[in-house]
Amino acid sequence: MIGETHHGIILMIKYIKNVGKEVEADQPAIKRGHIEMRSSLIILLIAAIATAVGCGIASSSGKTVDLADLAPATEGEPAAGTETAVFAGGCFWGVEAVFEHVKGVADVRSGYAGGDARSANYDRVSEGETDHAESVEIVYDPSKVTYTQLLTIFFAVAHDPTQLDRQGPDVGRQYRSAIFYLNDAQRKTAAAYIEAIDRSKALAKPVVTQVVPLVKFYPAEGYHQDFMKKNPSHPYILAHDKPKLDDLKKRFPQFYSGK
Repeated sequence: MIGETHHGIILMIKYIKNVGKEVEADQPAIKRGHIEMRSSLIILLIAAIATAVGCGIASSSGKTVDLADLAPATEGEPAAGTETAVFAGGCFWGVEAVFEHVKGVADVRSGYAGGDARSANYDRVSEGETDHAESVEIVYDPSKVTYTQLLTIFFAVAHDPTQLDRQGPDVGRQYRSAIFYLNDAQRKTAAAYIEAIDRSKALAKPVVTQVVPLVKFYPAEGYHQDFMKKNPSHPYILAHDKPKLDDLKKRFPQFYSGK
């Protein structure tokens, strides 16, 4: 029975790919390939997989270990005012939504980091041939949430740091896991955290997150900003990103904001 179900899932995958080739999106925001027809089929596929293997969608890296226990100690008093963090963890829609619901976060913008100004647009980045990664810029109050705590949420909820050049259904360098540090303190904290995770063997595979300096963050097009807020019923959001918010609320209720 399981073998027959698996075969059916494979056929469905092939059909979905064909649909993606034959039908083009009418709106720029759906150029990722999440057209209504294809998205509906994806949801059916997810349901079939869940039924076949008896488990739900992985909304993050699927950790059972509390990564907060591995976080490096922070030193000194928090700086006055706000600070900025830039993370890349796959499609920026979901990563943005997660951090928009973290207490102490003042603003989140989707955008591109890692490449140059000429290629900082969705059409070019989506080709997977630029140096950009879909990223989010997070402005936060360090007296309410620390950089280390943001990293914990990034590693544990926002994405899977063990997936190389992909996140879930999205494949390509533009979906890579990366931390773009703005100063040496951020670099040291991120590197120490990754080392602690790998040393603990908390995850089944090593962390592949890049830790690189931020040269410049380029905001994405307007239709990408606050995408989950504007499109809460979008099939991609329901399948891949809404579960991340549920995970955040369940695992880190002290940081969750229902705004």
